[in-house]
Amino acid sequence: MQKIGPIMILEGPNNSKVPYSRSLFIDCPDKVLIDSGADAKILLDINQEYGIELIINTHYHPDHTRHNHLFSGVKKCINPIEFETAKTVEGVARANGVYQEWGSAGVEKWKKSLPQEWTQNLGEISGTYEYETDYLFGDVKVQFLHTPGHTSGLSCPYFPDQGVVFVSDYDMTSFGPWYNGTDGDIDNFIASGKRLLALDADVYITGHQKGTFSRQEFTEKMEKFLHIIDRRDETIDKYVRQGMTFEELTNIGIFYPKKSLENSIFRTWERSGIRKHLQRLGISCSTSTGELLHAK
Repeated sequence: MQKIGPIMILEGPNNSKVPYSRSLFIDCPDKVLIDSGADAKILLDINQEYGIELIINTHYHPDHTRHNHLFSGVKKCINPIEFETAKTVEGVARANGVYQEWGSAGVEKWKKSLPQEWTQNLGEISGTYEYETDYLFGDVKVQFLHTPGHTSGLSCPYFPDQGVVFVSDYDMTSFGPWYNGTDGDIDNFIASGKRLLALDADVYITGHQKGTFSRQEFTEKMEKFLHIIDRRDETIDKYVRQGMTFEELTNIGIFYPKKSLENSIFRTWERSGIRKHLQRLGISCSTSTGELLHAK
């Protein structure tokens, strides 16, 4: 277990890959856990040894709220933008593109596939925290930066005195930036990524995979990470110029491997993500035929 001053980095299985995430525990009198996606045994051991008194979720995605239910008596907070979204399955369905792509019937079908713990994890969230405000947990200062793009409300906890920032899903993975929910935004993702680079930070902790980056490493990786967006633009534009319809385009596997598109939620995110790039490229889609046309 890595520790940076009072910040303990708790790992999820398989290098904290989805459907898990990395968690932070602040070893201070207030006993704060940030995100609950780490390995369940590690979290329970921390709770037994130190006692967890507050859980803060950076955003509502299930890999970051995964183990909220293990701490039923502990107060749980989320950012103010996503508090209402997280209250209902319908709200999450709209934020993830399920309603927009498949309508009410699709939402009902999706609801039946959700594990009970998934909805319990969100249902136990009872409060919010403020963005851009200095919080003191014991003597540890934390600011929850508003970094939209991945979701509309994503916060990145910044520890200015330690020079540490938890960058959550700015994870520098080969998959690339994820903004595929309807509450994601490509331009905001890029702007928030650049903001993270401008912080007075020496250590960047990601929510998944590699984990800890120096400032120089993170800066170099971020350039490549954001460039994946441009490559997606180029790929989609190429296929549109070849005359592909929207439906044909969504079956190629721009974001997810083609075989993964058999999974309904991956197919939903594939379609939603492609729509964002089409809009970014100024390409319109005929609602009747799915024909794609560049704006004149």
